[in-house]
Amino acid sequence: MAEPNEKNGEEEQSPESASSDDGGAKEAREEAPPDPVAEAKAEAARFKDQWVRSAADFDNFRKRTRRELEDNRKAGREELLKDLLPVFDNLERAIASADRATDVKPVAEGLKMVLRQFVDTLGRSGITKVKTAGADFDPSVHEAIQQVETDEHAPGVVIAEVQPGYLQGDRLVRAAMVVVAKPKAKEETKSEGDGGDDGVKSSGEGES
Repeated sequence: MAEPNEKNGEEEQSPESASSDDGGAKEAREEAPPDPVAEAKAEAARFKDQWVRSAADFDNFRKRTRRELEDNRKAGREELLKDLLPVFDNLERAIASADRATDVKPVAEGLKMVLRQFVDTLGRSGITKVKTAGADFDPSVHEAIQQVETDEHAPGVVIAEVQPGYLQGDRLVRAAMVVVAKPKAKEETKSEGDGGDDGVKSSGEGES
């Protein structure tokens, strides 16, 4: 009668033994070292996703900045145009008056007023004329179209303006065309033999 009990006891222990084996296998799987290849792929995927997002953000920023710059340029042109339109209106009136005028002087005065208005308008927009006459020649703002020999001005000094130049702030809009002074060429000194016959007689003279 003891055999069945012993057999049953062995059978009762078998499930516990199997459970213990399963737990050991599970722990072994959990303690298995990570796969470096899989980790590298996952890291590469994360970096790629970040790069794609950054590239998209930068592209959107670039487009937005370009659009804002273009809008600012348009707004600046519109403001300048609004300031110039009154000058244009006065110029048209001056021309109409010139057609009917019998005296040139009032027409000239009117045109001078329009010119002053135009210069003032440019000044409000930060546009100024390049200094020319009397200034030292500066290749960054001047374009020399002629050099004139003179002893009335120092060499390299601008003595005349052919076409005015303009600056917007520190930025050159158009270089001024100018005439620049240069020293006169020195006259060649006469050679020692030049003019020497005046005080020296030839060997044939005076012998007669």
